[in-house]
Amino acid sequence: MRFRTTVTMAAGVSALALLTGCGAADMTKQASPFANARGAKTVTLSVQSWVGAQSNVAVAQYLLEHKLGYRVDTVQVDEVPAWDALSQGRVDALLEDWGHPDQEKRYVEDKKTIAPGGDLGVTGHIGWFVPTYLAKQHPDITDWKNLNKYASLFRTAESGGKGQLMDGSPSYVTNDKALVKNLKLDYQVVFAGSEAAQITQMKQFAKEKKPFLTYWYAPQWLFKKVPMTEVKLPAYKDGCDADPAAITCAYPRTPLQKYLNAGFAKSGGKAAAFLKKFKWTTEDQNEVSLMIAEQKLSPQEAAEKWVDSHPSVWKKWLS
Repeated sequence: MRFRTTVTMAAGVSALALLTGCGAADMTKQASPFANARGAKTVTLSVQSWVGAQSNVAVAQYLLEHKLGYRVDTVQVDEVPAWDALSQGRVDALLEDWGHPDQEKRYVEDKKTIAPGGDLGVTGHIGWFVPTYLAKQHPDITDWKNLNKYASLFRTAESGGKGQLMDGSPSYVTNDKALVKNLKLDYQVVFAGSEAAQITQMKQFAKEKKPFLTYWYAPQWLFKKVPMTEVKLPAYKDGCDADPAAITCAYPRTPLQKYLNAGFAKSGGKAAAFLKKFKWTTEDQNEVSLMIAEQKLSPQEAAEKWVDSHPSVWKKWLS
């Protein structure tokens, strides 16, 4: 989503297991050998670093390869550069976009180099969360107006005497620093470094029943392991986030979208038709994500297991 970042990874779904690669080259400066290949039964999918997006790609790749006979390549790239790569045909499809209105206007409406691929079927939401065990102890902590009252509970060595608001990677695009400033909260945004590092910290806090306040998002498999309760920020209204520096409202709920390279959308044959029809539920995505992140199955193994047990869902995508 626009609130996350990714780094390039080696081609192939097995690379999806490497969730925290670093120092890799920018995918927009290279091209997959399979993207936009004329006459070849190949598809190149853009995959983001968070596990829900990896679940989409793993299942799509499995079905494209095993049911439709395609060679599938995957590449990982930051979300905004991914739009450039999609426009240029370096990737054929992006299966989970959390909302990039500037890129949508530029590439879909103006240049017409990218085509909408339809709803993924999953609604995304970002917010601030505390563990449910803490919310039960202090019910009013779930209202942002009371956060300063509890700031001392969230102090850490990294938060400089203020309460800690835990974020993921420092390169994630979030509204959190502006929200803390504009809502006059006695908190410091502290970055865990990556989604994986953030999950590790939250699981450790939960194991010890310690307080924590974190930026987090749904759908996400971790809610099944660490129950969390959202802190209510000022209600989101259309346009309230137009000026990132002045923002004082919550994050929106976003129906997640798919996008295809416009040329691929027209001439991608059965693969393009399949990806347009690919639509599943939050529960489906979380089921695969849990197998990958918690049960430690490879994305390919998780995809195969899900495909074997949900034929009534995916057979509609092939018709």
